[in-house]
Amino acid sequence: MTTTTTTTAGGIQAVKPTVGSHIRDYWARVRGGDLGTLPAVLGLIVLTLIFGVARSDTFLSALNFANLFNQGAQVVFIAMGLVFVLLLGEIDLSAGFASGVCGAVMAILLTNEGQPWYVAIPAALLTGVVIGLVLGLLVAKLGIPSFVVTLAAFLAFQGILLTMLEGGKNISITDEFVKSLNNGTLSTLWSWIFAIVAVVGFAAVQLNRYRRRSSKKLITDPIGIVLLRIAGLALLVFAATLVLTQERAINPAINSLKGVPIVVPIIAVALVVWTFVLGRTTYGRHVYAVGGNAEAARRAGIPVDRIRISVFVIGSFMAAIAGILVVSRNSSVDPNTGGSSILLYSVGAAVIGGTSLFGGKGKVINAVIGGAVIAVIDNGMGLMGFSSGQKFIFTGLVLLAAASVDALARRRASATGNR
Repeated sequence: MTTTTTTTAGGIQAVKPTVGSHIRDYWARVRGGDLGTLPAVLGLIVLTLIFGVARSDTFLSALNFANLFNQGAQVVFIAMGLVFVLLLGEIDLSAGFASGVCGAVMAILLTNEGQPWYVAIPAALLTGVVIGLVLGLLVAKLGIPSFVVTLAAFLAFQGILLTMLEGGKNISITDEFVKSLNNGTLSTLWSWIFAIVAVVGFAAVQLNRYRRRSSKKLITDPIGIVLLRIAGLALLVFAATLVLTQERAINPAINSLKGVPIVVPIIAVALVVWTFVLGRTTYGRHVYAVGGNAEAARRAGIPVDRIRISVFVIGSFMAAIAGILVVSRNSSVDPNTGGSSILLYSVGAAVIGGTSLFGGKGKVINAVIGGAVIAVIDNGMGLMGFSSGQKFIFTGLVLLAAASVDALARRRASATGNR
């Protein structure tokens, strides 16, 4: 297929791409180093096929599919926040234990103070905002490298968490609403309503964007590509919903279990909100500008310090949501909440998904796709009987491969002038 031309009101010939030209342009961008989420998506498909063949009886079951969302929620939410930090070429090593501290604030208010969930949850979120504000001020105003600031916070938050838990005791929660956030499921009816709303909403956004750009004689994706995107998402969402609405309880006579996990729409809402913020607002353009070249952004009048502070606030706010969800999942908080490998997995999720460690390149969807890769590796290798050490080694190699792909892609993009 070839491109077609249309004439604008001023008599200027504007090129209207066809499906064939769009595919060729995409392949040219890939060859030029603009890989996007392609490596992560291909990796996710390959890993799913490997584990699906090796453990088809368990890995591909509806129960395990649903568990992947619940188990990976903490990593995905922390990774979403880290995308904003990484876009500026910064790092937040404290995000894991920050989530633990925020989760502990909620648990203490619920259990020890007898406060309702609508008091405890906002308090945990506010704690995350305050943490991010302090970190951002230290980095932006005092000029301390983010590595040093967040490493110090990483150590301090472990001590704060231990102090809050009085030396290491476990605090259980009994609030049914909080427990349902990362354990409960939507009814079958609401699961399908959510799926339909998601697909219709995506279709409306895509078609409206096509209509607006076409009406202004701007270059836009061919309608065939737009419809293909909508059909692809519909197929994926409806297939997943079909699986998740099947009975997956071990003993359904005692306790039926079917429906989309409640955490899925929570992830979807966060993804839509932050994708809009980064892709459709002035603030999002400023984040990319500062990440690409902070000095040039400053000379253009962008408040660089405020942007730096804000990304740490967003990062810690998302870590607070992650803390709420992990406490919900475990129905308790302890000194290891947010510790262990959570931070490393979260950074890995953002990078594996396609966010650059060098700043200026990344999207929130990278965190979700990368989080899925991490969850599949951890879950699949666990089902195959691999030890924790072997899982760490393999995950580390995957992260190293992703960072190498990023570095090589940037070098290729620089050489071809596609930066």
